[in-house]
Amino acid sequence: MTAIGTSGTVAVVGTGTMGQGIAQVALVAGHRVRLYDSAPGRAEEAAGAIMRRLDRLVEKGRIPAGDREGARERLSPVTALTELADAALVIEAILEQLPAKQELFAALEDIVADGCLLATNTSSLAVTAVAGRLRRPGRCVGMHFFNPAPLLPLVEVVSGFATEEAAATAAYDTAAAWGKKPVRCADTPGFLVNRIARPFYAEALRAYEERVADPATIDAVLREGTGFKMGPFELTDLIGQDVNEAVTHSVWQAFFQDPKFTPSLAQRRLVESGLHGRKTGRGWFDYSEGAGLPGPRTEGPRPAPEAVAVHAGLPGPAAVLRELIEEAGIKVTRDRAAGEPEGFIRLPGGACLALTGGYPATSTDHGRSIRFDLSLDYRAATRVALAASPACSDADLAEAVGLFQALGKQVSVIEDAPGMIVARTIAMIVDFAVDAAARGVATPDDIDTAMRLGVNYPGGPLEWAERLGAQWVRDLLDAMHHHIAGGRYAPSSALRRRADLEGLML
Repeated sequence: MTAIGTSGTVAVVGTGTMGQGIAQVALVAGHRVRLYDSAPGRAEEAAGAIMRRLDRLVEKGRIPAGDREGARERLSPVTALTELADAALVIEAILEQLPAKQELFAALEDIVADGCLLATNTSSLAVTAVAGRLRRPGRCVGMHFFNPAPLLPLVEVVSGFATEEAAATAAYDTAAAWGKKPVRCADTPGFLVNRIARPFYAEALRAYEERVADPATIDAVLREGTGFKMGPFELTDLIGQDVNEAVTHSVWQAFFQDPKFTPSLAQRRLVESGLHGRKTGRGWFDYSEGAGLPGPRTEGPRPAPEAVAVHAGLPGPAAVLRELIEEAGIKVTRDRAAGEPEGFIRLPGGACLALTGGYPATSTDHGRSIRFDLSLDYRAATRVALAASPACSDADLAEAVGLFQALGKQVSVIEDAPGMIVARTIAMIVDFAVDAAARGVATPDDIDTAMRLGVNYPGGPLEWAERLGAQWVRDLLDAMHHHIAGGRYAPSSALRRRADLEGLML
């Protein structure tokens, strides 16, 4: 099989948001499209909704009026599955229930031709299981589009245990012909994006449960400190807390309750309370009319220190801080503390300011220690989080705040906790990505592409592994594993191997 040409009919079963979006993509690509839904009248309604969206695209000058009229002629709502007999590709986008999908495909197998490709848009079920009742499971493949399908470019092409290579290639080539960016992945829980993205939500929820910071502050630190487009609390409110929690629970169960995927009790209580986010008017934040979103905790102005001393080299992306400090007109001298392998900044009052390494500030040997959170780009970051040990005075903390404010950063002071906010999140995402690559879930390039395009990350997690160094990520997770029982933060064997190899090459 190769890409299905525009002479081939595409059938879409299920006409909810995803079904309509997929149908629109195929229609705009030039295919005849047939829409079917088991609910009477739903396919007709969906066809009307698709044409209204195309009308708006014409009004905005996005597509010519002639293309819209051609699409209108090629779009056909149907009332029976038997009317899909001539389809070259059937994509199902029905409810996420395995028996329903199996029953649908079993029925379609008796209707469509032997050469018809059967694709499931499932986001949480195993493609292998969906194809489990087919006589020819080799032609069943996952084509997981992202919402809204007409706008988001990523399509995960998922090969089940029995999927034939020709079927997967045909799905991949067809998605590419439709202007999408397909990636290939194995049939693993969560596929690529929903597997590797779990820590983005889970670590924020865990930090909230540990009372490290409030949701608005956690969102701001990840958004303004690292470049994520949205914070995890506002994003899950947009997705729907019920939807996000269900995916998390599904992946956790599919991985046999691996502690790395453990769902959040706080999110479960939110869902049980009916606070599902924007669609219900309230989730982590209140979206009712007149309600304003809370702001993050932000420190008031503090004077900048006249000089600081830098001991050893600041690790990883923090190395640029010395340059930024000098650019801000603050004198930088060399700290000559003996027996200190770790790079840190000595503040005028004597406190040590260092990048978090997974250990809380309280447990370091410096005593008066202040930790700053990770940023992937300190020059571009507009916010940084600080956490101080109890031994630090208000004056110590004020010096640290003033230093970062002099660099043009907003500062959020959070509770002292292993891994702070950004560092624990990035480290876990990197670990998940390294593990997925080692297990052959997808190629490294496809993993990074999927995370950039599927969830709009500011970079690929394997790119982050290169920039941060696998040793740094491993050591941070080891430190968290030491402080937090349960195995959640134990580095994967793949990350340990990568760190060991990195050490051999140094």
